[in-house]
Amino acid sequence: MSPTFLLQTPHFPLFLPSSHRLLPNRAALLFSKTLNLTLNLTSCSRIDLHHGPSLRRGRHPPTPDTLPAGDGAASIEKSSFSRVFDVSALRVPAEECSALEGRLRGHLLNWPRVRNIARVPGDDVDSDMKKLIRDSEGDGGDRLNSLALRVADGGSDDLSLSPVLYREKLVKDFNCRGFVRFPNLAKISRPKKKKENRKRGREEVKEREGKNEFILIEVVGNGEEEEDLRGLLGDEFKARRWRGPTRLLLLDERYANKGTEELPEAIKAVLHGDNKQTRRSVYELVQCQITLFYSYWPMNELLEALLPEGTIVPTGFETVGHIAHLNLRDEHLPYKKLIAQVVLDKNKPKIQTVVNKIDAIQNDYRTMQLEVLAGNNSVVTTVIENGIHFQVDLATVYWNSRLATERQRLIYTFTNSDVVCDVFSGVGPIAISAARKVKHVYANDLNPNAVEYLERNVVLNKLERKIEVFNMEGRRFINAIFASQRPYSVTQVVMNLPNDAAEFLDVFRGIFRNRRRNDDCSLPKIHVYGFSKAQNPEYDFHERINMALCESVSDVEMHKVRLVAPGKWMLCASFTLPQSVAFARQPTTSL
Repeated sequence: MSPTFLLQTPHFPLFLPSSHRLLPNRAALLFSKTLNLTLNLTSCSRIDLHHGPSLRRGRHPPTPDTLPAGDGAASIEKSSFSRVFDVSALRVPAEECSALEGRLRGHLLNWPRVRNIARVPGDDVDSDMKKLIRDSEGDGGDRLNSLALRVADGGSDDLSLSPVLYREKLVKDFNCRGFVRFPNLAKISRPKKKKENRKRGREEVKEREGKNEFILIEVVGNGEEEEDLRGLLGDEFKARRWRGPTRLLLLDERYANKGTEELPEAIKAVLHGDNKQTRRSVYELVQCQITLFYSYWPMNELLEALLPEGTIVPTGFETVGHIAHLNLRDEHLPYKKLIAQVVLDKNKPKIQTVVNKIDAIQNDYRTMQLEVLAGNNSVVTTVIENGIHFQVDLATVYWNSRLATERQRLIYTFTNSDVVCDVFSGVGPIAISAARKVKHVYANDLNPNAVEYLERNVVLNKLERKIEVFNMEGRRFINAIFASQRPYSVTQVVMNLPNDAAEFLDVFRGIFRNRRRNDDCSLPKIHVYGFSKAQNPEYDFHERINMALCESVSDVEMHKVRLVAPGKWMLCASFTLPQSVAFARQPTTSL
């Protein structure tokens, strides 16, 4: 006897209105009757739950097509990822397809990216042939009957023939020289048939892959070549003929290779005409094969099949223009070329280059050492962020697309009367975005390559009149901006250098020491970014700010930007520079 599990609920209290509240025992009894589930393990083992196609469930094609692989270690045998699945389908007239789709909803194929209405070669009828197979509402079926009699070499001479059949009769009877066959006239008389490419093999698969086609549907074992269709469609075929183009309604995969009697009643009703509606066409049950190619499968499923069992599949990457920036673990490095090729294949044409960061950022210019793994070797790209164009060279400048939301949050706090000082601007993601909103921007960076691209981006976005660009060390730049008599007084200071920005705060101590306190000078609001691995990152970062300014700063707005690594937060602290710090007489000496 198979083991049986009985899930029984304890006496849970019922929360009902006072007028409908039950006694505790009755409430427990109600819950028990409602939630008691008996699971038979033997019957459950026979249930095959389908959740769409999978590389594990499909079978390989009998004669796998050969596709050209990549070069070197990035070679991927794409044909090995082709999988064949058996499904059943209903061949129905094209004009009735939409109505039947709604009627059979729940019994049709429900796979991602696969339509449950399919077309196969031979479904569509040539427009010239449609005139020959019109139903009796048009000409009483004379043309169809004439065609049938003509094929069987029957019929009388006084039979009304269509123009095409009449010309065929003339071809067989005589020409200008007498009763001689005239092949050229026969070619002209017959409707031209479209040439169908039935080649199977390497050329067809190359063409199919080039067009990004990921599926092939074929009808198998439907007796297309048989002369007598009554054996396939039943004795009623004479009264209910195929007339015009048809489509395939793909049934759910649990109905594959099943006979008519094993199908649900809803499908049987369609096949046998139980809807009591007069139909002049038939519905045919056919068996199909669906072949899914390499381009169908998602990236994570391909990587799971390529990497050794138990290896964590890399799921994400940063996109910078046409470049996919990976950050692979040590366990992925032996397979980095394969991973990069899959990322490139599954994200074309948007992604054209795949790179991997070799080492952490350790230089003053915040540039990364990158290795090109797949695609073209260019790491110069154009990034569009919120309608602004930025030219970026990832080999010589710093860029992080993941901070786009944080940049927008920061700029939202600015007003049109603000003057922004961006101390570590890079190629200008904050400075240029802010320039579209504020009165004026002073942008600076230590990296000369970043300054070059910053100037390009300023011109590219037509903001030359609102941005001044500097190439200086951070402390010198802050001193120069606040010490000089510039037409615009700085109201917002942005210090987006999370690794070291807090150490530059000491420059603000005594920044206004040469001014009088009663002077009409506004104290700037400072936005400083930093990292923290502490258990309480906000408190830890606040203490570092106090130490740098040698003052206890109150009213600091802390914002967690993102978790850059396990246990490591990136934060943004915003506060107004205290008067005691700005007018301090003895500035601290930086180390």
